[in-house]
Amino acid sequence: MPERSKHALLVASLLLAGPPASSFGQNAPAAAKKLPAGPAAPQSTHYPILILAFGNVPNWSLRIGQKGPERLDRPGYPPIPLEPSEVTHEAAADSWTYHAKDTATGAAVALHLTREVCTDATNDTLTTTPPLSGKYPFRAALEHAQIGSLQGCARIAAELFPKINNQPDQEEEDDAKKKPPIPVSTVTNFKSPVAVAYLNSAGNVVLSRGKTKKIAAPDGAELALSHDGKKLLFTRSDSKTSPDRTIVLYDFDTGQSLDLVHGLVRQAFWSPDDSRIAFLKALDQSWQVWSFTASMPEAASLFSSQPANSLHGWIDNRTILATDMQNAYWLSEDNLQQAVALKDTYGSTFQIRSSDTIRVHPLNADLLLISADYSSAPAGAPVHSMGLAATFFLYELRSKRRVILCPANQSGRTAEWSRDGLQVFFSGSDSAHRQGVYRIFWDGTGLQRLLTGSNYVVGP
Repeated sequence: MPERSKHALLVASLLLAGPPASSFGQNAPAAAKKLPAGPAAPQSTHYPILILAFGNVPNWSLRIGQKGPERLDRPGYPPIPLEPSEVTHEAAADSWTYHAKDTATGAAVALHLTREVCTDATNDTLTTTPPLSGKYPFRAALEHAQIGSLQGCARIAAELFPKINNQPDQEEEDDAKKKPPIPVSTVTNFKSPVAVAYLNSAGNVVLSRGKTKKIAAPDGAELALSHDGKKLLFTRSDSKTSPDRTIVLYDFDTGQSLDLVHGLVRQAFWSPDDSRIAFLKALDQSWQVWSFTASMPEAASLFSSQPANSLHGWIDNRTILATDMQNAYWLSEDNLQQAVALKDTYGSTFQIRSSDTIRVHPLNADLLLISADYSSAPAGAPVHSMGLAATFFLYELRSKRRVILCPANQSGRTAEWSRDGLQVFFSGSDSAHRQGVYRIFWDGTGLQRLLTGSNYVVGP
């Protein structure tokens, strides 16, 4: 009997058996119609296949499919694909432990299910209402070597099974075996940005809103688009022989440019509400973070005395992320809120450079998007003039979980989040050495080349 048929029979026997007696508030009706006896269910180490485990503080869910644990989901983070391993069954305790591996990091994962009434979770994330009794048939405990311990409940989730067919089409199965597996994206509700800015192939600064494109300047660097998508900041180099620069504001509606600040300045960023602008200014032979109200550049003042080589944007309306060659700093006007060693963030896989960019997820301050060079270029990765390969990766501050997001056969730099946090835009080249701007979803799927250009930034 085909393996899929065995799983289907097992599912049917589980669903017909119903939840454990202890989960009911009353006895079954005495006159229940007796169903005709069917074939004995095949034995399997996966007792409850088609299971959804979940918890609420914090929210999480893990799906167990035909082969075991498939994917761990947490709001605000990309899904974690899992590689199933062995399953152990404790018959006396009526419990099962599903072992798996985080396919991106190799971290060990174990989900322990016990068949007992559970009320530790108010509801799972894939249904609209909990059961009428408020009780679920399994208690769940999840251990992830990096993320830690998560508690919750579990239920039989037959509606998640994509296809149950006791007599599969043999031709269909043969075709599926011949084709390589295609990663399925979990991202369906993303929104393409309305406004974007970038450098075109000629080096011109372009601001695009809808179907209208305007050349904001013949050249420039360090683009930053306002959150309403109507105003663009960029840095202009004023002389080939002088280090002085000017931070310029371009207005899409009027088509006019305004010089804001001049001198040893660079890397301007809008605050989340577009009311303020932060930038780096050289003072006493070191770079420091300054800021001003958007309408009063002449009133620029020191934001933080902490020296920094690079600015990476605002975390919120009071906090700015900056780095030197050793640490990342969460700076505020009141005090230094947090410092994280870059060697811990980068690990041994990546080099630390002042040209690296770090972008905080727009909806989850724990998730960073970091563009850097590999310490040693992997096989097949395009290399730049210094013999290194540019890439980008995701890093979780609390768990220290690090995942390379850039495709292995591509280079990637200056990676930027979309405003919905589901897409990443980056400059780079593919295996055919085509330079351009690309888009990839945060789960590593949906790679698409958008245009010829670089330094892509997005608005709403």
